[in-house]
Amino acid sequence: MDISEIQSLLPHRYPFLLVDRVVEIVPGQKLTAYKNVTINEPFFNGHFPGHPVMPGVLILEALAQATAILAYKTENMDPSRLVTYLMGVDNARFRKPVVPGDRLQLDIEVIRHKGAIWKTKGLATVDGVKVAEGEFLATVVDKNKAAKGDESAAS
Repeated sequence: MDISEIQSLLPHRYPFLLVDRVVEIVPGQKLTAYKNVTINEPFFNGHFPGHPVMPGVLILEALAQATAILAYKTENMDPSRLVTYLMGVDNARFRKPVVPGDRLQLDIEVIRHKGAIWKTKGLATVDGVKVAEGEFLATVVDKNKAAKGDESAAS
């Protein structure tokens, strides 16, 4: 899946779109994607000058975006009507810094999926070395109901 298809699914745009390519999807089970990390990323200006390191929370966000793509593709959802919201992150761990020039591999595995709720395990690696991991809880909601604060927005 190329960047055009990713943009057709996710509402995120530069500088917050953190998935560049999806290379494998097994609907309802797993997904593998990549984020190419370059020195041109805006967060490197302040994190950290002279020693650029990708913020760990943005690695988690990349994993969350990959989770959303897996949900959309599994359920063949309409992204013009539905949006995926991150509800929680558990057991997040950061193992090694991610720096300019790295290709961040994002592996998502479904732990549980029931209705609008998704529980996934995410693993981020660079050159086969674990750099971050966590468990993600997400929900898919109707955009119109969510914008109005409707508690029944979950699809």
